[in-house]
Amino acid sequence: MKSELLCVAAALVVGVATATDMDNKARTIAGVVAPRAGVVEVTCNDPGGWKFDVKESDDAGRDVVTVRLASPTNATPPRFGVFFRVPGAGVQNVWTSNFGMDGCHLWPQLWWSWHAKYRSHLAHDTPIAVGFNSQEIAPVALACSEALNEIEFGLYADDRTCEIVGRCEFFTRPAVATNAYEVSVMLDCRGRGFADTVRDCTEWIVRKNGFVPAPVPEAAYEPLYSTWYAYLQDVHADELEREARLAAALGMRTMILDDGWQKVDSRTFYSATGDWMPVPSRFPDMKAHVAAVHRAGLKYMLWLAVPHMGNEAKNYPRFRKMLLKDGDTGILDPRFPEVREYLISTYERVIGEWGFDGVKLDFIDSFTLSGKDPALADDYAGRDYRSLSEAVNRLMKDVLTRLRKINPDVLVEFRQSYMGPAILQYGNMMRCADCPADPCANRKRICDLRLTSGPLAVHSDMLVWSRDETPEGAALPILNALFSTIQYSVILEKAPAAHREVIRRWIAFTREHRDALVKGAFRPHHPENGYTWIEGESATERVIAAYSSDVCVRTGAADRPVILVNATGATGVLVEFAAPATVAYRDTLGAPVGAVAVAKGLYRLPVPSSGTATISWR
Repeated sequence: MKSELLCVAAALVVGVATATDMDNKARTIAGVVAPRAGVVEVTCNDPGGWKFDVKESDDAGRDVVTVRLASPTNATPPRFGVFFRVPGAGVQNVWTSNFGMDGCHLWPQLWWSWHAKYRSHLAHDTPIAVGFNSQEIAPVALACSEALNEIEFGLYADDRTCEIVGRCEFFTRPAVATNAYEVSVMLDCRGRGFADTVRDCTEWIVRKNGFVPAPVPEAAYEPLYSTWYAYLQDVHADELEREARLAAALGMRTMILDDGWQKVDSRTFYSATGDWMPVPSRFPDMKAHVAAVHRAGLKYMLWLAVPHMGNEAKNYPRFRKMLLKDGDTGILDPRFPEVREYLISTYERVIGEWGFDGVKLDFIDSFTLSGKDPALADDYAGRDYRSLSEAVNRLMKDVLTRLRKINPDVLVEFRQSYMGPAILQYGNMMRCADCPADPCANRKRICDLRLTSGPLAVHSDMLVWSRDETPEGAALPILNALFSTIQYSVILEKAPAAHREVIRRWIAFTREHRDALVKGAFRPHHPENGYTWIEGESATERVIAAYSSDVCVRTGAADRPVILVNATGATGVLVEFAAPATVAYRDTLGAPVGAVAVAKGLYRLPVPSSGTATISWR
């Protein structure tokens, strides 16, 4: 029966302009019937000599459509797409990892031709789209196995019928010649919970590609101090050594020396970047400086901008003909083995000679081509890879392998939006994209990363707030980052004493409840509203944080203690209790402020602003 359906579907769609192609350029060249997703079409405007083979298979109740292309000779693969449509009932929102697209909009299909295209590649986002509703159920989800090369994808509403249209388009930009290509698109119509669906999609992509996530040392979960917002590029060894002692006294365990250590003056910006040597007036003896930070009780990491080779760098003449982009801030071409070896040996010096415990590797999303590939002019001479994404993949794998030979517990940080499935192989810390003084954005990005980063330690963006804040106000950025490893970037030497006590209190809290907050079961609720409440659970406790005064949080089963965190900015949290309980309140500094007994049911508890309530079952 299934084979008959496939034949019928193919007969119906072959040679017919696809209704889902808004550009009206592509034609359907193949089709299969998926048991749950229905007819899936493969379209291509100009296949040339390429032959398409399309198969459907089952993966734990999910439909997987695999497209194989073959050419008798090496040739540039043609642009093609995979399209499907399912009923739109029960879908009001679409989640993707693209933090740049505001909210969880279900865009109309017409907007595909305008601006609502989601893109992913090795160093940008992840190829997942999940359609869900206000009950946090996901009737449809899309994931793609292509984790290196750029694709365009998404879930959209048909403007007329309100059906959900799924799209994946490949080779929308010029690619290197080959004679074969294979990709799979997974369609999940099981109607599971939103968070589980996103995690399942990520795990499927990782498994499909055979990726092995990098090992995560315990130090990756320790709270840390970053110099970035505190000092920006104005960093000096003596000041940072004082800050390191203060940070350690508050409970931080790692420091990151961010941009500026290699910077000559404000005029050069990145034009002199690429030599990766400290400025003597700022860091006269880097090895001694690292040792001083270690004596303070902190591990130490160093920021490096991986692709940059400025035209004022001493190494610029050596690499001038090995650039993807020339100019004040040149971009190296990792397809040259000399480029990869230079970068890796630089990081080996950072770890092996200077004594840093890890590296923060920035801007790998700048390994891109804008316009014509400079390799075409000399027929890829000197390059051992033609594909840029494959060369970046090789570079980053080799970086981790060689650094772990020096220090098996080396710390390696990447940040949004280079956070796709392939990145899980290279680092053990994944940080949110920059959002200074914006706790809500930080919270949303943390949740997105927790769902897509597998075993990696997810880090908040660095926290910074006004010196005029009350203790409760200073705590709010911390509470919005509670379900991550928190990075602080306040100048501690100048911070009010009350703010330092807030930091001390919440560092102690996050350490005490680490298993529930960042290692256990993670359930963020209502992404369409910015994740209004979040649960973290270990084998021994449950931590719940409320982020809106209007949200009603549920305690869950009366099977373990519950710690409720009031991050609403006001006094009081609406709570639904599963059983009679005793509730003990603490303020934002952890001081007890009373207790009350409650029965099963709905209560508005007077939890102090930025305080907690410990729920013990009776």
